[in-house]
Amino acid sequence: MKQKVVSIVGPTAVGKSRLGIEVAKHFNGEVISGDSMQIYRGMDIGTAKVTEEEMNGVVHHMIDIKNPNQSFSVAEFQKRVQSLIEEIASRGKCPVLVGGTGLYIEATLYNFNFSNQEKDERVLDRLEKQLQECGNEQMYERLASVDPVQAEKIHPNNKRRVLRALEVYETTGKTMSEYQEQQKSESPFHPILIGLEMERELLYERINGRVDQMMEEGLLDEVQMLFGRGLEGSQSMSAIGYKEFIPYFKGEYTLSQAVELLKRNSRRYAKRQYTYFKNKLNVNWYEIHPNYYKAKFEKILNDLAGMLEES
Repeated sequence: MKQKVVSIVGPTAVGKSRLGIEVAKHFNGEVISGDSMQIYRGMDIGTAKVTEEEMNGVVHHMIDIKNPNQSFSVAEFQKRVQSLIEEIASRGKCPVLVGGTGLYIEATLYNFNFSNQEKDERVLDRLEKQLQECGNEQMYERLASVDPVQAEKIHPNNKRRVLRALEVYETTGKTMSEYQEQQKSESPFHPILIGLEMERELLYERINGRVDQMMEEGLLDEVQMLFGRGLEGSQSMSAIGYKEFIPYFKGEYTLSQAVELLKRNSRRYAKRQYTYFKNKLNVNWYEIHPNYYKAKFEKILNDLAGMLEES
C-alpha cells in the first residue's frame, strides 16, 4: 500500500499552518513545510514562519535549512521531502505537508522527473549575457510569448527561473510547462489534499493586516539586515516580503509605498496560489471564516479521519 500523505494547501494568510498543527496533533503526525522561502535562516517575519510557541510541540521539518545566500530548487525540495515522508512514516507518524508553493508540492506528491533534462551551460551563458544587455523585463516578455503558463508562475525578477525556462525551450523545443506535464505521473504516495479558501475581501483584509503586523514585529529591520549583507541579488531576496523594500533602501520609494507594494503583491500572490491549486490538484476544499476557525477545523478533522480510514 502507498504511504498516505496529508497535504494542506491554499493561499497565503488563510490559516494553513494553524490547521497543519491541529492535524499533526490529532493524527500523531509531523509537519513538513511546503513553503519555498521558509527554508532560509534569518527570514522569519517576512515568510510568516511558524514560531516555536505556535508549533505547540509538533515537530516541523524543512524550516531553516539554508543560508540566505544559498540557492534552492524544486528538484532539491522534492528529493528532501520525499525522503522525509518515508522517514516520518517509518516511525509510525503521519506526514503532514503544509504550504502554498504549488509547484513544489505538486512535484513532490506526483514525482516530477527533473533529472532527464540536464542544463546546457552554453545556452545559459548566452541567455545570461542577453539578460545583462536587455534587462529582466524583456527576457520575461520573451518567456511569456513562448510559455505563458510558466511565465504566470514566475516573478519577472526571478532571473534564475526565467532563464532556466528559456533554456529548456531552446534546447528541447518544448516549453517547461509541456515538459512538466509529460513528467507528471501517478503519485508514489496516497495524497489526501485539504484546501482552505476564504471569501476574497476577507482574505485580502487578513493579508493587509498581516503585513501591518509584520511591520510592527520588525520586518524592516529583518530585510535591512539581509540587504546590508549584500544579498540583494540572491534567490532568497526575490521573495515577497523582502524584494519590495529594496527600492526603499535605495531611496527610490518611500516606506509607505514599499508597504503598499508588499500588500498588493501578497494579494496577487494569493490569487495565483488559489488558481494553481484549483487547476492542478484534486483538492478537498473548505471555506474558512476568521470568526469560525474552531468549528470548521473540527469538521475537517472529522472528514479527514474518514478519508484516512477509507484509503
